[in-house]
Order: sequence, then structure tokens, then C-alpha cells
Amino acid sequence: MHFTVYSEKEMQGLGAKLAQVLQPGDVVYLLGNLGAGKTTLVRGFARACAYTGRVTSPTFTLMNIYETDPPIYHFDFYRLESTDLSDLGLEDYLERAGISFIEWPELGKGSLPQEALVVSISLTDDDYDRERQVEIYARGDQYEKRLEGLIQYVTAGD
Repeated sequence: MHFTVYSEKEMQGLGAKLAQVLQPGDVVYLLGNLGAGKTTLVRGFARACAYTGRVTSPTFTLMNIYETDPPIYHFDFYRLESTDLSDLGLEDYLERAGISFIEWPELGKGSLPQEALVVSISLTDDDYDRERQVEIYARGDQYEKRLEGLIQYVTAGD
């Protein structure tokens, strides 16, 4: 699935649409440059789950937890120096019934699940003030089903 997002509001809207299809235990990998809109997407998801607090990038804290039903675990591996995540207890969170969003998952390669929904956000002409190109694809059967549901929500315009 490939499309263009023209504003911060639309990126949050995409996050809200994800809230309609993701299930407890799901994992979403967020790919994109710094400032591409990954946290904005998570903010839209959290708002759709009735979270009213601040939703910020966990770049310096590694993880933010948003107490919703199900809980949202928002990870950011950008500042990790090692690709070995076994000491972080990440698997404890991934095995819970929350929904995990992981920014910079390529830095945790080998320690993360193979199956996930992948959201890749690209800047247009390296311009932070312009629209974003978004590609969403599935790794695994359960995520193929999530993607099919998401396509229905996106194309319906709800």
C-alpha cells in the first residue's frame, strides 16, 4: 500500500485508522528519517485510543508507555549503541497484550520479531515542510489481514 500524506493532521488520521485494525500483541515497525512523522502517527493512534496526555518521541528515553486499552508501547532505538536488545527486556513488552510501535527497528535486527506491520515514511525532496510518501506492508499472515483492513478504511475515507 503506497500513498501520499499531505499534512500532520493526515498523518495523525492514518494513526487513527491503524487503531481500527491493530490487535493486542501487534507490532508496528516505523521507518523514516528523523522528523519524518513517525511519532505523529503514534500520536494519532493514541488519540484514537482515547489517550489525552502528551505523546512524544522516546528518542532519549528509549520507550514511552501510554496507558490505554490495550496499552501502547512506543520504542525508539535511534540512540542505541548496540544491536543486542536482550539486556533491555524488550521481549517482556512484546509478549504482553499491548501494541508496540518501534522506531528504527533496523538497529535491533535479530532481536525483534520477523512478523510485523511495517510503515515506511519518506520525505519529499528532503523537504520537511512538504508531503510525505507512506508505504505500508505486512510481514506475516496476521499482518496481511491487518493491512487488508487498513486498506478498506483508507479507501473508504472514514
